Parts: sequence; structure tokens; C-alpha cells
Amino acid sequence: MIVGLTGGIGSGKTLVLKMFESLGAAVYVSDIEAKKLMSTSSKLKKAIKVLFGEEAYTEGLLNTVFIGQTVFEDKEKLNALNKLVHPEVASHFETFVKVHQTAPYIMYESAILFEQNKQALFDVVLLVTASEDIRIQRVLVRDQMNEADARKRIQNQWPDEKKIPLADYVIKNTDLEETQDKVLELHKIFVTSDKSRLKC
Repeated sequence: MIVGLTGGIGSGKTLVLKMFESLGAAVYVSDIEAKKLMSTSSKLKKAIKVLFGEEAYTEGLLNTVFIGQTVFEDKEKLNALNKLVHPEVASHFETFVKVHQTAPYIMYESAILFEQNKQALFDVVLLVTASEDIRIQRVLVRDQMNEADARKRIQNQWPDEKKIPLADYVIKNTDLEETQDKVLELHKIFVTSDKSRLKC
């Protein structure tokens, strides 16, 4: 079974993912894997340099700050980057699925799963939510950014109200104990599900 996990910035989806991983799920974090591919794939590196210039890499390493700032201000560049990276990530995840066939279930994490219209690729989709105030406070502590930038990042993603109707399950991540209980409940559902794994 393949579960899609998503949630906006500051929702706590990484914490939830780690809880599922501790219970035996094989987890794939698309953003981390995309950055790895952008740093190791000679084909991707060449294409990214064409798109962003030599500044995209510093001493052979991906310049994440430069690229992040550029795509945040330029949606066309963001779309162009996604067209380069997403097929590589999809192919990499396909291999990951084959390698982890014996896991109780596989969990694919992406902050913009719905925005990319990827929900049909998964058996079920789990959405992690939290109030905007809580999300802002988490981002301020985690990323050391100011409140205005945190709000801008949140507003750049779909609101939870738009994502909730598209999700099969929702975890409201505001109380740690309640979140742990919900994760355990869903883990039992995923483990006992008889849905066949999708071939991505």
C-alpha cells in the first residue's frame, strides 16, 4: 500500500512522518530526495545550470538559498524547475517502491501533493493540518524567519480548507498525544488494508 502524506509549511508533517516510520513504514521525503538528485545527477545539474546559471551551484554543491529565493519570486522559473526535477523524482520513487515491497506500507511525503495534482497516484492520501497561528510559530522557531515571510510562505500554498475535501484522512496536529493516537489508529488501518500497491 502506498500512502501520500501532505500538509502545509509548519503543519508538523515531518514529525508525523517520523511517527509512521518508527512503526515500520518505509518513508520517502520527496523534497529531500529531489535535492539529492539535483546534486548528484549530471543530467539534472547541466539542465539546472542552463536554467539558473552557474550560480545554481557553489563548489559543485546545490545553492539551495539562491534557487529557493529565485523560484519564490519567479513562478515561471519554478515551473521550469519542476518540469526538470519531477520526472527524475518519479523514476527514483518507482525504484524505492520496488526495493521496499516487503514494508508494511510505503509513505510518500510532499508539501505540494495536491497542488501538483498527484493524489491519484496513491492508495490513500493523509493530510496534516494545524491552525495558521500555530504554523507561524513553528516556522518562526524552526526557520528563524520573520512573521511576514512566514505568512507569505503559508499564503503561497493551498489553504487547508481546499485540501481537506481531497484527503482520505486528516490529522489535526495541535496536541502531541492526540496526534500519536491518530497515527497509531491509521497505522493499524494501513497495515491491514488489502489494497494492492500502485505502480507509479
